[in-house]
Amino acid sequence: MSAYWITTYKAVHDPDKVAAYAKLAGPALTGAGGRFLVRGVPEATFELGEATRTVVIEFDSVEAAVAAHDSEAYAEALRALDGGADRDMRVVPGAE
Repeated sequence: MSAYWITTYKAVHDPDKVAAYAKLAGPALTGAGGRFLVRGVPEATFELGEATRTVVIEFDSVEAAVAAHDSEAYAEALRALDGGADRDMRVVPGAE
């Protein structure tokens, strides 16, 4: 069953670190089978929605998403980020 890695950026403290992270994270995650579905700031928000940068990546399974997160290639991206942003990240299984 597909799974979705969802990240929202709560605060960006260092745009240069975020850019360095993105340069490494994109190839690390696509190389692990991820497919970027969403990258950007919402065009509309409702109820308690926040206008924060949101990224959604589809993986073939929860296990594949977790393995991508735990990979050395992604760890390198996280080292580049080095506190440059506060983010909320989660992996959610797709609906059947």
